[in-house]
Amino acid sequence: MGTNATRKAQRVVSREEWITARTALLAKEKSFTRKREELARERRDLPWVEVTQHYVFDGPRGQESLSDLFERRRQLVVYHFMFAPEDDAGCPHCSFWADHYDGMVAHLNQRDVTFVVISRAPLAKIEAFKKRMGWAFKWVSSNRTDFNFDFQASFAAADLQSGKVFYNYAKSQAVAPDREGISVFFKDDDGKVFHTYSCYARGIDTVNGTYQFLDLVPKGRDEDPGARQSWVRYHDRY
Repeated sequence: MGTNATRKAQRVVSREEWITARTALLAKEKSFTRKREELARERRDLPWVEVTQHYVFDGPRGQESLSDLFERRRQLVVYHFMFAPEDDAGCPHCSFWADHYDGMVAHLNQRDVTFVVISRAPLAKIEAFKKRMGWAFKWVSSNRTDFNFDFQASFAAADLQSGKVFYNYAKSQAVAPDREGISVFFKDDDGKVFHTYSCYARGIDTVNGTYQFLDLVPKGRDEDPGARQSWVRYHDRY
């Protein structure tokens, strides 16, 4: 049940008046679409950083390097999934996002993109949770490397104790040893790997298909402003 179970008072008009109002909103939507496309172009034009650190991950195929994760493609998208080594299940909110991934993998592959989920939990825990959730996407463990720490998705014990961590490109309040995020990499013809983009926190919002549909309906996301995702459960717990 959402935070507003009853329909709010709303104007009810004729079809002709509705078309007029809808057309006016359409002009704003088109303007937003053009701005979003321009922002995407600027995102693609960001400078790159070469990744020289050697990272080795534990996955279903054994140990794989960051370069191996590309799987003969030149672009790699990583979702940083909150799943600390001491936990027995992944974050329910990251799981909400992950419920959307399996259907897109084949399409990303056709556009020279490989998609991988990475967490610090050991592979055995990842595999058990993945089986419970019924997911098929590739998910590897970074437990042997500093990958999560280097890409601002996990935080050192000293930083957590201080109460401040560097997350989303700024010092912020420490709330957990791991946080959510997306990082993008490119591999050139010489095999060099480059970090091209990362986003965190609300930056990952647009890849959640459920939220995009909820934004279309009259009640919207209908969330508690003080605890926006308090309604989210694992999909097998609703």
